[in-house]
Amino acid sequence: MVSKFAIRNSQFALAFFLLAQPPSVIQINLDDIVHPISADYVRDGLERAKETGARAVIVRINTPGGLADSMREIVEAILTSPVPVITWVGPSGARAASAGFFVLLAGDVAAMAPGGNTGAAHPVSITGSQFDDVMEKKIVSDAAAYLRSYTAKRGRNAALAELGVTESRSFTADEALKENLIDAVVADAPELLRQYDGREIRRFDGRQVRLDLSNAEIEVFEMSTRQRILSRVLNPNIALVLALIGLLGLYIEISHPGLIIPGVAGAISLLLALFAFNLLPVNWSGAALILLAIVLFVLEATVASHGILALGGIIALVVGGLMLVEGPIPQLRIHFATTLAVAIPLAVITVFLVRLVYLSQRRKSLSGRQSMVGETGVARTDVHKDGKVLVHGEYWNAFSAAPIPNGAQIRVVAVHGLKVEVEAVEKKE
Repeated sequence: MVSKFAIRNSQFALAFFLLAQPPSVIQINLDDIVHPISADYVRDGLERAKETGARAVIVRINTPGGLADSMREIVEAILTSPVPVITWVGPSGARAASAGFFVLLAGDVAAMAPGGNTGAAHPVSITGSQFDDVMEKKIVSDAAAYLRSYTAKRGRNAALAELGVTESRSFTADEALKENLIDAVVADAPELLRQYDGREIRRFDGRQVRLDLSNAEIEVFEMSTRQRILSRVLNPNIALVLALIGLLGLYIEISHPGLIIPGVAGAISLLLALFAFNLLPVNWSGAALILLAIVLFVLEATVASHGILALGGIIALVVGGLMLVEGPIPQLRIHFATTLAVAIPLAVITVFLVRLVYLSQRRKSLSGRQSMVGETGVARTDVHKDGKVLVHGEYWNAFSAAPIPNGAQIRVVAVHGLKVEVEAVEKKE
């Protein structure tokens, strides 16, 4: 009985605590490129709003666009959210371009800050190249139909929204409001709550819902540490640098076993880079050029090419880096400055390290017993079928084709296990 009473009291206490909490509105900041990690972040924020019973969600948008698949994941999450979603392009000067245009128009309420812009949503291939005419028509038609499918149901200007896809039209905040693409132009999130408090909106499923936003506190939902790190890794420029650092670190560890730190750092860097390239649109021709560059750097260290191979490697690395990730927007492509900044130092470091290893291997082949061939010494006994000689301060069992007297100068002809073959050194007149 005591345990049941205690459990019941704890339940009442929890309910009282939740009721005592001020109403909240979750704010999700889509400040990043639209990619799988940002889509995961938005989904987590919407789930958080559902779990905490938030009155609404504000998805603040400031993005140049991104990947179509990730955009569709975000739009789907917004359309199916049990909590009303307000999409807002802010602060002033922010943009919702390309994929961000689709996300903006998906909200139950769509708003923009003064000075913002949106649109320019014409599909671009993941390699940044042009589609052929037939393929372009198919892809543009599909994207336009997808946008119409929910903008029309939201009661917005679907025909004008479609022009943002088919003709890459862009709109200022005032133009978008005037043409019924968005519902309001609002300077900040608190004003947005004040303006829509008590308003009745129509959800995507057709339900009429009255927004109760009075005294609601805005709770900013932050990315997790994991999402922040992976979001940075998905920057193609960082991914390229990590990949090259990883390869270099693993090479140092393999050529100098036991250093540990280069191997561990290299493995971590390479795995992070592979994670990024698995999610980014990778051009494998660019990857092949980067591998060719590394091969040319290695050959430069072992072949006398007077720098021609190293120059070829630098060119291959720069071109391969530029081709490696050519996404639909400039932010998803590798910059020329990045490739040049890593190509020259990598060439110098790789050639230097490989040269060291190559020379050390050559020295190893000339060390030990085989290095004694051609060396001179002194016979310490008569030498023929057997005898003793002193070479490099060491006594060796020796034999010779012709008899050699004790005390004579000898030269090592060959090494046979623990025995050396010698010959007499003729004294110069």
